[in-house]
Amino acid sequence: MKIPAEPAAGVLQSRVKLHKRASLLAQITIFYNLAEGMVSVFFGAEDETLSLFGFGLDSFVEVLSGIGIWQMVRRMRHNPDADPGQFEKRALKITGTAFYILAVGLVLTAAINLYQHHRPETTFWGIVIATVSIFTMLALIHFKVKVGKQLNSDAILEDANCTKACLYLSFTLLLASVGFELTGIGWIDALGAILIAAFSFREGRESFEKAREAARA
Repeated sequence: MKIPAEPAAGVLQSRVKLHKRASLLAQITIFYNLAEGMVSVFFGAEDETLSLFGFGLDSFVEVLSGIGIWQMVRRMRHNPDADPGQFEKRALKITGTAFYILAVGLVLTAAINLYQHHRPETTFWGIVIATVSIFTMLALIHFKVKVGKQLNSDAILEDANCTKACLYLSFTLLLASVGFELTGIGWIDALGAILIAAFSFREGRESFEKAREAARA
């Protein structure tokens, strides 16, 4: 009597589907951040809203991180036991450097705006974009954690943590935008930009730490 092979085949098919789902989530993250970055930078420059402009630039840097994760997921899909390649380590270093540059630029610009008592024209679009981003990030975190646990993948779970950082940035932008709309106090926008810079610096440091860990592996 022939022993049925359906259970083993079913497990393999299930893992293939999960890897495809993880790859799709990474691609959604990349394209969403591209769109979010372009819209945020446009309205941030149009309304002279530093926190929104900085949020948009941060989204572009997140695209670099997303591409690195996407490549990791692709390699996991084709060769689950493969070690991180030079591409991932190089991508992490480039991402970390970009985060550091963004953090310094935002702090300097915020300091100038505070000195000049600059006020944005409006932070309405900051409220809209932050609200959309919060719901999008919550959905992405939910599905990334679910897939990461099912695959027992630290890489995908780490990507979910990166998305959590985007969620915190969105809340920071929302608070700064609502704060200015309610009070009209200009320095609230600059403070929001400084907080976004702090998050960017932390993400840059984590990128370099991950690159060092990958090099030691």
